[in-house]
Amino acid sequence: MTERRLEKHVELDATPDEVWQAIATGPGIATWFVPHEVEPRPGGTVEQDYGGGFTTRGRVSAWEPGRRFAYGAFAEPEDGRPNYAYEFLVEGRDGGGTVLRFVQSGFLDGADWDDEYDSFDAGWSLFFVNLRGYLRHFAGLPVRNAVAMSYTAGSARDIWPVVHRALGLTGHPAVGQAITLTPDGPAPITGVVDVADEEFLGVRSEHGLHRIGVEGEDGCGLSAYHYVYGRPVDSAALTADWQRWLEKITEEGKS
Repeated sequence: MTERRLEKHVELDATPDEVWQAIATGPGIATWFVPHEVEPRPGGTVEQDYGGGFTTRGRVSAWEPGRRFAYGAFAEPEDGRPNYAYEFLVEGRDGGGTVLRFVQSGFLDGADWDDEYDSFDAGWSLFFVNLRGYLRHFAGLPVRNAVAMSYTAGSARDIWPVVHRALGLTGHPAVGQAITLTPDGPAPITGVVDVADEEFLGVRSEHGLHRIGVEGEDGCGLSAYHYVYGRPVDSAALTADWQRWLEKITEEGKS
């Protein structure tokens, strides 16, 4: 099978240095993706923390400060698995601002891999919305993360109504709508909807970005990503609250 590539082109109202700090340093990547540790050198280690004890590690394959950052797996994957590699290219834009070009390579062709490709595509789209939101509304502020994940049977079409009820909503709100989420357990969140699509619901509050994900048609992945900027939040406690909330959804989805 031949290789497939996932490519994104992101225009950002920020300087190339601001974008570089956000995409190539551990504290910067955490402001829009998940907590990272990055050794800033060719051959250095990249470690990603997705919550719940799930971490991944890779090796820096390109390190050109201010311009190009790339990484991939430490070793060849098992037979039949894709060998993913990631590249970020930062370019100044005429008239100001920055263009970020992103490529994820290593996907395999064939219908068996379409769902995985689509999942990564939706995920990166969300994270780059996060990056744009961070640089526009919270640039320079440190972040505290809460990342929780779960899985349930059924499809996103079946699970979204369960999630809506658990958030105190009557349905999927529209981008630009002012809402308050009222989950059972975690503190309420008041803000403006800035993401509303088939996979994710996102709210920008006064102090952060909050994302709920429901993905899949034959088994459903649930996720909660919270980015709180410039406030001394207990990340572990916030993560635990949202993990318990997701697990309630998981149990309800089984019934």
